[in-house]
Amino acid sequence: MLVKDPIRYAMIGGGEGAFIGPVHRTAAAIAGNCQLVAGALSSDPERARRSGEAIGLAPDRSYTSIADLIAGEKARPDGAEFIAIVTPNHVHAPAAIAALEAGFPVLCDKPLTDTLQAAFDIEAAAQRTGGMLGVTHTYNAYPMARQARELITGGKYGAVRRVAVKYTQGWLAKAEDGVGKQAEWRTDPKRSGLAGAFGDIGTHAFNLVEFMTGETVTKLAAELRAAVEGRQLDDDGMAMFHLHGGGRGTLVASQVCTGDANGLAISIWCEDAGFHWDQEHPNHLRVNPRGQPEQTWTPGVDRKYLGEPAMIVTRTPSGHPEGYLEAFANIYHDFAKAVRGETLAHPAFTDLADAMRGMKFIQAAHDSSAQGAAWVDIDGVTA
Repeated sequence: MLVKDPIRYAMIGGGEGAFIGPVHRTAAAIAGNCQLVAGALSSDPERARRSGEAIGLAPDRSYTSIADLIAGEKARPDGAEFIAIVTPNHVHAPAAIAALEAGFPVLCDKPLTDTLQAAFDIEAAAQRTGGMLGVTHTYNAYPMARQARELITGGKYGAVRRVAVKYTQGWLAKAEDGVGKQAEWRTDPKRSGLAGAFGDIGTHAFNLVEFMTGETVTKLAAELRAAVEGRQLDDDGMAMFHLHGGGRGTLVASQVCTGDANGLAISIWCEDAGFHWDQEHPNHLRVNPRGQPEQTWTPGVDRKYLGEPAMIVTRTPSGHPEGYLEAFANIYHDFAKAVRGETLAHPAFTDLADAMRGMKFIQAAHDSSAQGAAWVDIDGVTA
């Protein structure tokens, strides 16, 4: 439902040829409480102008640089109230730090940035300014992922013993797949950062493990590789990990699994039940309690058996899919409310602390692989 006084936001990146920018804008529109008022949609001035014109930005609010956007919106009485960053990874830190220093809350696409040192720089800026920063780990905002977390962390089914998570895609399976705007920056260390597939989709899998189990990963042993000859960053990898509660797990992240589209799936086995969720079939959470028939939990505004964390992000009647755009919309909806000072019990966006853990995961996986899959403590990694 649209509100009378929407939260105004500006966007950095997401212009012509971008994939994630239009996703963010559509999600913000679905959220109903956000209004895009300004943008620096490209570092190329002409492309920025065309991009702003194409989505209906006022010419004087379609900026050609990050600095101009921040200065321009800061000076306006009706300026943006937060800034969304949807650029390649290497721009996240300078854009986020500049926005935080100017007093803007920041909603950043994942991962937080390109390197662990850059993440520490963002963290320092947030602490220095007291600014708010959220990250869009989309899959935590699905109703059934949130319902799984409530069931698993509620204690009824005992401790987590085993986790298996995999995120498999096939869109980079061949050398010729590495051309085009989206592939080129993701396979370029100067723009993507330390990791390829493990940074792009592995961080989603890692974040989902910690979110759904309610536990932190303490250490991991990883093997990363470039399956396609000539690639500079990993396009395939796996890791074993330990949870702080004693459970064990495996994580696979690969973009060379031919035929797979967006194969994010997770299984979590507790002492007295197993839980299974698949992002390509997000309306179904399978629960297998010990000694009982298999259960299938589904979302819907009339599903009164769902817990509050799932219900508050459920938008549709039973039988209507709650999907990717709706999950993204939940993130924008909650971040916008937080910008206006509302305290949320179950925010859909990922906070800075958890986003920092994603960056430590990338560094730990890289370090482990470089040491022949040695075990590495996540909290002990350094830039």
